[in-house]
Amino acid sequence: MSAIDLSSDVGLVALFLLTANILLGLLLSVRYNPWTHWPHRRINYFKLHNWTGYLALAVSGLHPALLLFSSTTGFGVVDVVYPLHSPKQPVINTLGAIALYLLALVVVTSYFRSALRRRTWKALHYVAYVTAALFYLHGILTDPTLKGAAVDFLDGEKVGIEACALVAVAASAYRLRVALRKRATRVRAAARAPSVAA
Repeated sequence: MSAIDLSSDVGLVALFLLTANILLGLLLSVRYNPWTHWPHRRINYFKLHNWTGYLALAVSGLHPALLLFSSTTGFGVVDVVYPLHSPKQPVINTLGAIALYLLALVVVTSYFRSALRRRTWKALHYVAYVTAALFYLHGILTDPTLKGAAVDFLDGEKVGIEACALVAVAASAYRLRVALRKRATRVRAAARAPSVAA
């Protein structure tokens, strides 16, 4: 297995971890209780959410670093850190680098969450959605062999990435629907409150 193949596989693992992290975060945001609902077990999925975030960041950082060990790509340290002028797929790699740096921002600010105001932390945490979109876009558009081949959207790796993106979008849409429903309930309750008092 070459360094390029290994980097591609590690990138896939990073995307799967990121997707799991997003899904766990969405469960936290709707206050899902695994004790009263499936799987009817006491699971500290807040801790699981944190650890999938840490792992996703570590594996995402390893993904481009492995290219330094390839003799055919011509990537240097600067190309990995600042891939705008990298020898292969510079625009697509720059999207991946931006996603990695945004993920680092989300993970680091979450680690120091107690030192931040809740509103500030929450605003920074919403960057995770942009991060995920950039990661999925990078994964779908990248030629895993770094030869500039056309994107095969039905390739097994691409289908896996597309499925992750679809699951994340569907779960996020459901979360938005729940939030809008709760807000509408609060508005109706507030509108009824004066008449109850009268």
